[in-house]
Formats: sequence, C-alpha cells, structure tokens
Amino acid sequence: MSLFVQIVNNEVKQVWDTQPPAGESGWKSAVEVKPDVVENRQALDGHTFDLTTDPVQIVYAVRDITVDERKAGLIGRAKAEFQQVVNEQLQIEMDDTDTAGDLDAVSAAKAVKDARIVAINACTTHDELDAI
Repeated sequence: MSLFVQIVNNEVKQVWDTQPPAGESGWKSAVEVKPDVVENRQALDGHTFDLTTDPVQIVYAVRDITVDERKAGLIGRAKAEFQQVVNEQLQIEMDDTDTAGDLDAVSAAKAVKDARIVAINACTTHDELDAI
C-alpha cells in the first residue's frame, strides 16, 4: 500500500493511502516502519514521523503489555464466548418455532466461563497465562 504525507511548516498535516491531488504542495511518499513485537507480551504504541528520510518514515513504538492488561483481554474473551452461547439460545427462543433454547448449554457455557475467569485471575505472570 502506498502512503503519502503532507508536510506544512515541517509538520505532518495529513496522511493518505491514496494518491494526493495533483498540484497540491508538500506531499511526499511515506513508508511504515513497524518493529517486531513479541506476541502476547508487546504491542505497537503510537508512531512518529522521520521527516529527514526519503520516503518519510512512519516509525512505530513498542510497549510492553502488562499481565493485568492481558488478563482483562482474556476475561473479556471468555465473557464474549459465553455471550455468544446465550445469544444463540435466545435466538432459538425468539424464533417462531416451538423449539426451546437449551438452558443446559447456557449453564455449561457459564460454568466454563466462570472457571476460566478464576484460572485467569489466579495468574501473576505471562508464562502462567500462556499455560491456560
């Protein structure tokens, strides 16, 4: 994907992923510089522009993901998976058929969610989170 930045007074004013209009001044080609990140341990964290290079470099920073951030994400995923089961069973109930939703499926999904959250909350390191 081609990127373009418009520079006005030595500051980036716009970034486009399409060819800018002909005749507008200040546009230069740009490239993204994304460092490698360690999965489940790091994330991209904002970017800066290196205007001294040609093409302009959009340089991304990396930050460490805390154990608590990761735990929150895993708990959110467990809750979303449970919600999906609830929604599926609710849809069966709401359909115009005589078929009833499966309350046992909802109960089983809740038990799985609750157990996963307990296991996640017990973790204090990334390695422990990797193991569950």
